[in-house]
Amino acid sequence: MTKIKSVRTRVWNWTGPTVPPTGNFCTNASDALYDKGDAMSSFRFHQWLTCEIETDDGTIGIGNAALAPSVVKAAIDEWFAPLVIGEDPFDYAYLWEKMYRRSHAWGRKGIGMIAISAVDLAIWDLMGKLAGKPVFKLLGGRTKEKIPVYYSKLYSGPIDVMQAEAAEAQKNGYSAYKMRFGWGPKDGMVGMRENLNRVEAVREVIGYDVDLMVECYMGWNLDYAKRMLPKLVKYEPRWLEEPVIADDVEGYRELNAMNIIPISGGEHEFSIIGCKDLIEKKAVSVLQYDTNRVGGITAAQKINAIAEAHQVPVIPHAGQMHNYHLTMANANCMISEYFPVFDVEVGNELFYYIFEGDPDAVDGFIDLDDDKPGLGIEISDKHLKHFEVTE
Repeated sequence: MTKIKSVRTRVWNWTGPTVPPTGNFCTNASDALYDKGDAMSSFRFHQWLTCEIETDDGTIGIGNAALAPSVVKAAIDEWFAPLVIGEDPFDYAYLWEKMYRRSHAWGRKGIGMIAISAVDLAIWDLMGKLAGKPVFKLLGGRTKEKIPVYYSKLYSGPIDVMQAEAAEAQKNGYSAYKMRFGWGPKDGMVGMRENLNRVEAVREVIGYDVDLMVECYMGWNLDYAKRMLPKLVKYEPRWLEEPVIADDVEGYRELNAMNIIPISGGEHEFSIIGCKDLIEKKAVSVLQYDTNRVGGITAAQKINAIAEAHQVPVIPHAGQMHNYHLTMANANCMISEYFPVFDVEVGNELFYYIFEGDPDAVDGFIDLDDDKPGLGIEISDKHLKHFEVTE
């Protein structure tokens, strides 16, 4: 029986060039505060964590986490690694429960669950490699020939720049696009007009035969969102994403019950039960858990089953290979988010600088290799000069 021999974590600190912050780049939860400078700063992540789990036969599975990497590293090194070393990785359900229940007093939300997610992702990559199968084959196999993806960038900025970006993206045949709002409650009616002008401008470029999603990233509140929803209807958004802070489940429920525009969220939920509550309370019409926050693939599959039973579609937050495998294997996950390769800005882009193996979108679709075992990614050495790595 193959057993886990070691767990290695590294924090990758980006020291290379970054795109400087701009005003009204994207609303966020900090907008409600009196603040000077870049209000988005606490939501930019220019670090990443890798978690490598090795078995006694030398096989290595790779997991990762994007939020608070140095704190997550400590949680894995000091708490979770000892719980899995010496165990059979194929006992993944037992290992997940072991990590979850033995950290339950402090770890079931936030840092603890992010750490569990990173370990769980590495275990699934490990199982795929040991079985000689891609992870999506272990999850049930293909439910679609290729995965349609939506272009997810279009951060708020000058209208001509946003239109030029949308026009360039059109060349790759996307059937859906997502843009961000840059103004919120503190900006009043003037800010509302700025938001609406940009939605209209993007629609002028992409037309109305493709989907347009709009995101607030927790930067609005219930009152502001209720005022904005009727004004957005004529632009036919597929969904309005994270209009209020993650803990305001009742706010989500009230907005969704207006039945004006579908409400999406769940990116900042950290448990199976938390996602169940969003679904059962009809707080979201589209669920968007983040696999490397919600408990990894083991938890995500349970959430997918709950969502499918309620006929709530699941579109995992962010691109990245772990999400693609889940989308490929689940009929209820019909599309994936896709960030194009780009200079480091918010931080999502770091995935492409640390790992290699992610598929490029072609004509608005990505595909996964039936013959590539595990998640299909490896840690790259191409950009090491732009990282300080903490062991």
